Amino acid sequence: MNGAVPGSDGRPRCGWATSSTEYERYHDEEWGRPVQGEAALFERLSLEAFQSGLSWITILRKREAFRRAFAGFDPLTVAAFGEEDVERLMADAAIVRNRRKIEAVIANAGALLALPDEVTLGSILARYRFPGGPPPVNPSDVPATTPGSTALARELKTCGFRFVGPTTAYAMLQATGYVNDHLRDCWVRLDVARAAVPEAAR
Repeated sequence: MNGAVPGSDGRPRCGWATSSTEYERYHDEEWGRPVQGEAALFERLSLEAFQSGLSWITILRKREAFRRAFAGFDPLTVAAFGEEDVERLMADAAIVRNRRKIEAVIANAGALLALPDEVTLGSILARYRFPGGPPPVNPSDVPATTPGSTALARELKTCGFRFVGPTTAYAMLQATGYVNDHLRDCWVRLDVARAAVPEAAR
């Protein structure tokens, strides 16, 4: 598939967004747009980790169930989860029941809370914000990893975060507005560029 593809309303979009209404809504309203606040970033990081090895549509369709299961992704609450909570989550058919991923989300909540006062998840991500360049024309122009995402994954692991390899790290940067990988002819690209993560959030 080359270039942007007309969506349900005829406007050109990244091709992956045209296969379902859930994808189209997520692509138009969320993907690549700035995400503010540590809890919101923690949710995105957690969902990206759960997506590893699965399709993103699976995660989108289970998103509300994930929110219920993980207390709205409140880091303070999730960090206090114990073995009973792990077993509860493993028994919850509405989410992805993968023990390693569940335990990683709990550990990541603790890692987030343990960051030094002057450091936030947002400030870490901001250090790897792509400064710009030629926009991707075709899906093949969009990388799965970059040297920056490899370095980001390394830094997050140093801070105690788990299940954050270079691919997950790059997907996180794309999803939360630190990288704009909408295709050149996608109608959302300019919107995302205008809403780039502000300096105050970096």
